[in-house]
Amino acid sequence: MRRPERALVSRLFELPEDQHAAARSWWVHGERRPRAARRASSVAVVRDGLNGVETLLRYRPGLTPLGSVAFPGGSLDAADEDDCPWFGPTPAQWSRLLRVDDHRVARRHLAGAIRELFEETGILLAGPDAHAVVANPGGGEWMQSRVALDRQELSLPDLVNRRGFGLRTDLLRAVGRWHSPYFSHRRFDTQYFAVAVPHGQDTSLMEGKGVWSAWVPARWVVAGRASTVLGDAIGQEETVGRTLGRLTVPAVELLLERMAEAGSTVEFLMDLTIRGGVPEFTPELHGSPEESVAPGMPEVPGEDADGGGFSLSVDLPGGRWARA
Repeated sequence: MRRPERALVSRLFELPEDQHAAARSWWVHGERRPRAARRASSVAVVRDGLNGVETLLRYRPGLTPLGSVAFPGGSLDAADEDDCPWFGPTPAQWSRLLRVDDHRVARRHLAGAIRELFEETGILLAGPDAHAVVANPGGGEWMQSRVALDRQELSLPDLVNRRGFGLRTDLLRAVGRWHSPYFSHRRFDTQYFAVAVPHGQDTSLMEGKGVWSAWVPARWVVAGRASTVLGDAIGQEETVGRTLGRLTVPAVELLLERMAEAGSTVEFLMDLTIRGGVPEFTPELHGSPEESVAPGMPEVPGEDADGGGFSLSVDLPGGRWARA
């Protein structure tokens, strides 16, 4: 017997200031064909802390539709689909879970997630077999590999092939597939994953790149999201005086909520178990520029009059995703 589908629950999220102009243009001129989306992967890294589940957040300089504050991640590379040893579900199995038609695309999403995680944090989900990971891969000669990957002088498959390792895709948990809003001038099709820090590994910023990253208790971030405490702690021009909703995207905010509710990293990761395929989300433009503040959104002094009436509406499936 087929289970009845859950009713969708609509949530409103703040629209970051850098998207106000694009939102107003979309609203004024009417809906047009959305721009093509680039494929990307993002990984929420978690560990247990004294104040509950902690996660690694990093600051991304400049204007990016993935948020000024985000989990490690970025665009996929063509070389991410090259052959290399692989532990865990097959690319075909991942393809069904990630709701992508081509198993080569699924391979790119998994390899891209592992590559971006290694570049940005020094955590490498790879090892000699299905039961081990490489120890302490963050610094020394490993740092040179991270820089080479970032400069596209080296591919992840090449790196693991040379060292006789395989990708530990079994350590990743799929979370959801998020599409950038249709009105965005730069759009991404992003697969979000989650992973616990492997034993014997730690995090570090890449040499010559990276301004701020920190382990933060999810409960602290969620409890203070109406304030500017996180943005002020980062201390950058694009972050000071801004609330969480103006620093990040709905996918990150929702995952932070689920981390804050979990009693441990094991509970959080188990809660991500998916039957079937990952849920897909596309935030919709809500409101109009005539409104001083979008319905349901807090009023912030100095808010841009051209964008203050807009917010993002996301339809969430009932149950865990819909919890506020």
